[in-house]
Amino acid sequence: MNAPADFGGLFVELWRDLQAPGVVWQIVVLAACFVLAWGADRWLRSRFAAPAAGAALSLGQRGLKRLGLPATMLLLVLVARPLLAHWQRVNLLSLAVPLLISLVIIRAVMFVVRHNFRSSAPWLASFERSFALLAWSVVALYLLGLLPELIAALREVSFTLGRQELNLWLILQGAAAVLGTLLVALWVGGLIEDRLMGAEGIDANLRLVFSRLARALLILLAVLIGLPLVGIDLTTLSVFGGALGVGLGFGLQKIAANYVSGFIILLDRSIRIGNLIDVADMRGVVTRITTRYTLMRGLTGIEMIVPNEMLVSSVIANETFTDRKVRLATQVQVAYGCALERAMAILVEAARAQPRVLADPPPKAFLVAFADSGINLELGFWIADPEEGSLQIKSDIHLAIWQAFKAAGIEIPFPQREVRVLNS
Repeated sequence: MNAPADFGGLFVELWRDLQAPGVVWQIVVLAACFVLAWGADRWLRSRFAAPAAGAALSLGQRGLKRLGLPATMLLLVLVARPLLAHWQRVNLLSLAVPLLISLVIIRAVMFVVRHNFRSSAPWLASFERSFALLAWSVVALYLLGLLPELIAALREVSFTLGRQELNLWLILQGAAAVLGTLLVALWVGGLIEDRLMGAEGIDANLRLVFSRLARALLILLAVLIGLPLVGIDLTTLSVFGGALGVGLGFGLQKIAANYVSGFIILLDRSIRIGNLIDVADMRGVVTRITTRYTLMRGLTGIEMIVPNEMLVSSVIANETFTDRKVRLATQVQVAYGCALERAMAILVEAARAQPRVLADPPPKAFLVAFADSGINLELGFWIADPEEGSLQIKSDIHLAIWQAFKAAGIEIPFPQREVRVLNS
């Protein structure tokens, strides 16, 4: 029984091999390559099983687990195929080569993507399925012998852009080259970011700036290298560059301003992670600074996303910029006939009894004003953890003052009105 002639050259040759008894040697060699690759992968994993001290070594361990087996088997098959070809046909091994190459490419791409983006990102699963489907489709077209015809059809669809003639195949090659160089750039950028984040001698804001600048420059370099590799002149992109500039100038000016403001904040270090700030009636602790926005966590637990442009152009009250100590105050009114010195001493004692109140500067009581119903007193005290909030400590001090006033017989007056009815 013969296979159809147009089914694909490799499959036709493989069909002939399967009808010959010598195909057993190809199967044995392929199985031996798998066993040797599996053993080498297990040996390397056991040798590097201990947690790595550096970020680069840790990344290498994860890459070994992901790529070790298919990459080693591909290498062994590439070595065994020309050796076995001296004695018999090796079409089964030739079929295994593109399958292993596609598997290595899929795993390498997803390893780099997952390393540079959050593993829980919802789009990663769909991206992995789409990329795997694309890779396996290319392999299937190659094995069926349809890939050259598809490439020829894509080359026929051509058009002129500027002074260069382009076609669909050239554009696809450029996209593949840019994707490959981008993956390398992301991988190198991830290594640089891991090294910078582990550098204790550099300020945290500067580490973020350097890591993001390095990644942006690497991505730009990847595009500048990838397109000329396939023969696309970069001057043909001047039209798109001009359109992008117009778009940034009109429609995307706010986004561009936020990105520039983000780098300004990171460089001048006016706001740092952990600072308690007030901006536009919002108060919270800075938990994350990106190039577009700053994330604040309010004292009620609500997270606020603040555009960086607002932090640059508005007045910011940074309560923990150079000193974490913050002064709080509370007022109370006492009757005119009470022992005023004793009342002021009770205020100070109530503040000193709280563990969050600092001893230096010490809490102090002040006579603020002689009001209509009584004497207004103010208690001022300092705390060093404003991010914990002020409502609880004020409540504790108020309760202590209330109890001490009751024990000392000090009255807190309330407004009274006297109505007199006169005979007309």
